[in-house]
Amino acid sequence: MTVKLGVAPIAWSNDDMPELGGETPLVQCLSEARQAGFIGIEFGGKFPKTSEELIPILNKFNLNLCSGWYGANLRTNTVDEEKAIIQAQLKLFKDCNSPCIVFAEVSGSIQGDPNKKLSTRPKMNLEESKKYYEKISEMGKYLQDKGMPLAFHHHMGTVIESQDDTVRLLENTDDTVKLTLDTGHMLFAQGNSLEILKNFGERVIHIHCKDIRKDILEKSLKEDFSFREAFLEGAFTVPGDGCIDYKPLFDVLKKNNYSGWLVVEAEQDPAKANPFEYAKIGYNYLADTLSKSRINIYKK
Repeated sequence: MTVKLGVAPIAWSNDDMPELGGETPLVQCLSEARQAGFIGIEFGGKFPKTSEELIPILNKFNLNLCSGWYGANLRTNTVDEEKAIIQAQLKLFKDCNSPCIVFAEVSGSIQGDPNKKLSTRPKMNLEESKKYYEKISEMGKYLQDKGMPLAFHHHMGTVIESQDDTVRLLENTDDTVKLTLDTGHMLFAQGNSLEILKNFGERVIHIHCKDIRKDILEKSLKEDFSFREAFLEGAFTVPGDGCIDYKPLFDVLKKNNYSGWLVVEAEQDPAKANPFEYAKIGYNYLADTLSKSRINIYKK
């Protein structure tokens, strides 16, 4: 069994707060990602928006595009409206042979608002939920037919945040609605990634390996921080630098014969946490722990 290791560019910069790492050029981000050992990187705000520009840059550093974020507004848009909006990114990801698109619902999200406490995040009532599940199922079928699977991202500050939210989504949508499991966001929402992997392994096609500093998590929950305040305080870090033990998770991946991407991600201030050094910490920890679970890493 073999997996691929990628990294998210938010180690070097943050699309929610462009001023964080805003001075870091894209070529440095790509070069350091490759030097750290990664063979893939997710799409970010600094990246060219056309495949004609992006593919040569990725090729220069021998990197694959291993997916990227798409913020949807299906709660307020019609499915046809959302299909129209996603076209440019869909074309880019298909041209770059991305394995999936990380699809999140951002309508009403408070993730980028420094004045909104996490307890005020949006929620859907039963009636809206049913309509939403129908819409997301239609988008899942559409993107599957286009060869670009929808990998839904549960995320702090959004309507699909907790383990219960995620389970209800998976239980009430078409099988074409897949999942990006984010270990850091799941723990922050006081959920259990291991249970998700055990119960919905066939739906998990993309994994964000994000870790948590337990003391800052507890402070963030106790004081009801905004999402921005929590990550600026240092709630998130890379695997190997936090409290999550990945060995049990990788044992289940081995049992499930998972063959997708594991993407190291940490929403941190690059001025406080050197991106290159933390990328190496994450890569080395995953490599060591995967070996213990008898999972190979694809090399190129």
